[in-house]
Amino acid sequence: MGLISRTRNRTLSQEWFERAQQSLVEGVNSPSRGAAVYANGPIMLERGQGSRVWDIDGNEYIDFMMSFGALIQGHAHPTVVKTVSEAMSGGSHFAAATSAEVEAAERFCRMVPSAEVVRFANTGSEATMLALRLARAHTGRNKFLKFEGHYHGWYDPFLLNAHSHPPGQLGPVENPRRIPDSEGIPLSIFDDVVLAPWNDVAALEDVLRRHGHELAAVITEPIMANMGCILPRDGYLQRMRELTRDCGAMLILDEVVTGFRYAPGGCQEYYGVQPDISTFGKALGAGFPVGAVAGPRSILERMRWSEKMVLHYGTFNGHRLTMKVIAANMDLLSAENAYGKLHAVGNAAIAGLRDVFRRRQVKAIVQGFGPMFQIYFTERDGIHDYRDYCRYVDTKLYSRFVHQLLEHGIYMTPSNGLHWIISTAHTDADVQALVEAADQACAGLS
Repeated sequence: MGLISRTRNRTLSQEWFERAQQSLVEGVNSPSRGAAVYANGPIMLERGQGSRVWDIDGNEYIDFMMSFGALIQGHAHPTVVKTVSEAMSGGSHFAAATSAEVEAAERFCRMVPSAEVVRFANTGSEATMLALRLARAHTGRNKFLKFEGHYHGWYDPFLLNAHSHPPGQLGPVENPRRIPDSEGIPLSIFDDVVLAPWNDVAALEDVLRRHGHELAAVITEPIMANMGCILPRDGYLQRMRELTRDCGAMLILDEVVTGFRYAPGGCQEYYGVQPDISTFGKALGAGFPVGAVAGPRSILERMRWSEKMVLHYGTFNGHRLTMKVIAANMDLLSAENAYGKLHAVGNAAIAGLRDVFRRRQVKAIVQGFGPMFQIYFTERDGIHDYRDYCRYVDTKLYSRFVHQLLEHGIYMTPSNGLHWIISTAHTDADVQALVEAADQACAGLS
């Protein structure tokens, strides 16, 4: 299948969006889906199959958003569909111990190098909340270090400097200005947060020299995924591991976005970093909501029932249907060359897009590798941190570009802070269609 025909009629999407605003705030259930991102209102999607989605008007798209990375196997993978059907016939959930959660946990621990044990939750936000609580209990310290531009879910203490702002508002790099990401959070919540720039070894050494003794944890994304796709500089994560160990702070590796995407064990396997605690979500559930916290038994056993336990409840923890899907998903990802294909298809897309921008003489770069990447309209050779993103990336031009792609049958979010996702369902033909659509979209930018 080649280039998809130009999409034209979105009358039903517009009508349903108007209807939705009568019963839903902004007509959606998350701001990233609404008019704040999609210029003419969201496209109402109705169904998906493999790498394709269809909207309510019948327009077909190749999906490169893949539920923000949750759909590692694409839409309606036959194995996942069969698993769900069989599981549902026996009951979706019991809020009780099941063999399904054991089988999912066993496969998880085999794939993730640092996971002696795992605890399942329902979202990535829940997972990072639990990880911080465990780190505080284990160290007896309260403060933690968070990096500019990193997003760890919508738990109050994490919602600081997680979105882009004009460069003049950021403050000095050695003492960043604190910018809450939400109203309704008391400023005192951030008293225990140490804020620092990311991808800068000297800055990290300095902040840990000053604050390391009082930190329960340093939490980081291995690849900065809330500003598109910003890779760690060579040796940065490894040096972070050394420094946190030296000062007694736990290293929490937030792999909610990157887990099960770059390698069977996530970025910690790819980069050879051993965190104290790691968190997962998105691709783990292959389209079903889940979060997970993994690490050594000595830390996670603090959740064992006792007077001084780390409390973690949840009616839907270990949801039977989801656990069945996770086990099936882990088996699919363990298949021979699953990750080889993900990387090959993604790298072909990156190379094709770079060639389009070069031929069209468009000042844009494609950053990342394999199954996740992002396009930045910039004159810079690379975007290395939050401040680079705020200063040098033309996010409005990116939005215009993606809106052009939507017209040519490529489904992607116009938000530059997210990223392009390759699933196991994507093909070389999908890449060719993307490259042709990007070429036409560049023509439409002039």
